[in-house]
Amino acid sequence: MARLKQRYESEGFFGIGIHNSQEEFNIGTLWRSAYIFGASFIFTIDKKYKKQASDVTCAWTKIPLYNYPTFEAFRDNLPYATQLIGVELCDSAFPLAEFEHPSRAIYLLGNESSGLQGDVLSSCSSVVSLPGQFSLNVAVAGSIIAFDRLNKIGGRVPSRATG
Repeated sequence: MARLKQRYESEGFFGIGIHNSQEEFNIGTLWRSAYIFGASFIFTIDKKYKKQASDVTCAWTKIPLYNYPTFEAFRDNLPYATQLIGVELCDSAFPLAEFEHPSRAIYLLGNESSGLQGDVLSSCSSVVSLPGQFSLNVAVAGSIIAFDRLNKIGGRVPSRATG
């Protein structure tokens, strides 16, 4: 079997999404940040999305949004060999400042009120936390995660086809 000779800018990808979002505008804001910081896709679990003014880049035309009715449906459709990373303020979470992002990752955020529950957290490969004692807005937290990943993997957003 011949070895693949084609080289790619990046050998990995990431997606980021929200479980049970309380405010639809958070999804639009996260979509915008995810696109800017190089995400391959975003997703929601338990909530549908309606187009929001917060997505001024029209990220919906550039990277896909997937909606899953339940966490189980989401988990059953994770891409092959991809690590699920929970983002949560809890004692067992690894500080983001010290976290090494896997090349193939899906970041899962909970809503500001209830976060990610035990059964969801136990399904994660890793759980990371942001600094501070209080929950950030979910779109802000997701933006920080995406920026941290971009910063730690070399600060380059993958080139994208325009259209």
